[in-house]
Amino acid sequence: MAKVYPDKINIFWFRRDLRLNDNAGLYYALKSGLPVLPVFIFDSEILDQLEDPDDARVMFIHGEISKIHNSLRKIKSGLLVKKGKPVKVFKELIENYHVNEIFCNHDYEPYAIERDGLIKNILKHRKIAFSTFKDQVIFEKKEILNNQGEPYKIFTPYKNKWLSSFSEKNISPFPSEKSLAHMIIPGPKTMPTLDDIGFRKSSVSIPSKKVDLNIIRFYDKHRDFPAQNGTSRLGIHLRHGTMSIREAVRIAMKFNDTWLNELIWREFYMMILFHFPMVVNNPFKPHNGRIHWDNNEENFVKWCHGYTGFTIVDAGMRQLNETGYMHNRVRMIVASFLTKHLLIDWRWGEAYFARKLLDYELASNNGGWQWAAGTGTDAQPYFRVFNPYVQTKKFDPKLMYVRKWVPEFDTGKYPNPMIDHIFARKRAIEIYKNALHQ
Repeated sequence: MAKVYPDKINIFWFRRDLRLNDNAGLYYALKSGLPVLPVFIFDSEILDQLEDPDDARVMFIHGEISKIHNSLRKIKSGLLVKKGKPVKVFKELIENYHVNEIFCNHDYEPYAIERDGLIKNILKHRKIAFSTFKDQVIFEKKEILNNQGEPYKIFTPYKNKWLSSFSEKNISPFPSEKSLAHMIIPGPKTMPTLDDIGFRKSSVSIPSKKVDLNIIRFYDKHRDFPAQNGTSRLGIHLRHGTMSIREAVRIAMKFNDTWLNELIWREFYMMILFHFPMVVNNPFKPHNGRIHWDNNEENFVKWCHGYTGFTIVDAGMRQLNETGYMHNRVRMIVASFLTKHLLIDWRWGEAYFARKLLDYELASNNGGWQWAAGTGTDAQPYFRVFNPYVQTKKFDPKLMYVRKWVPEFDTGKYPNPMIDHIFARKRAIEIYKNALHQ
């Protein structure tokens, strides 16, 4: 059978790096000396697990790869977009093209590591190289270790080592965009529509990836107040690589150390997931696996829909359900409420966030939930139970956030609190204490 393209080529596989500029793996592919075929795969293993046909994240990804495709069309190329299991897609690609090497960027999630291993083995039998590069973090894998050569389990010493290891070369961009025209091979003129891959347009708005420097400058002062526009909203862009982490860190280094701190937290949780993949389904602290969860399904539904009778909790959940976003401070409050007031397993809440959050990222979502539940690395102590009333008074004193998302809160239509805070706090402390001493 004749090959689609007669000459030997390399492939660049777009994954969590949906941009043509400052892309490490793409840069090395374009410098490899062979023409490059750009490929994106809608992974059916992932898509088949999504519950909502109008999942805004799929719409977002489709929009971003459409931008890449349109940019490549200007240089008489195009992005080859496939849907299916990546292993099967690559089997087809190496039958249709004279492939010399596959280039892509590292992914640290357990599923991705397993997937890449399977593909690498298939390619090895055909003597095709599989090369991956660091792109979505500044430091990865074993680059930040303690003096015993082990991964850090506490954030502050990790952060200190991160900062002491950092140099300007860590944020030097990879000028991938400069080599596109003469290295990308002729590509398809069209790509699948959203409908072709089994999804439809969502009504949820996607935040811009344009950096608002005023927000970054005052991030440390405004970030805890949910009624204010005080956070960057760049999570979805960092998650899918439409923004380079090197660009983000350059901005943080220049304008705000607190925002930089959040970017380092992101890498800390990625490091934890890479070294301790069991955290996906298990508590980081094994003894906390003995917590006796109540797991009342009716209570969980009230929490999901924002009808707990605790205004700050309900405001957060309604914001999440309507917009795909929840303010960072409120995420901690609602997670603490679910796990400690209602004694519902953190994995239930984590799964709900995974379904709803535009900026969902396994490492950070898992790390944040285990922190709130007291089961994870560097977690809040078991006896710290967020008081929703105090949190409201402190961070939404004029009830502007509450009024926006729970307008009926001061009417007879709003439910009474589903549990007494003092009782819930006392019960949680007792149950956690028993789990620790079993």
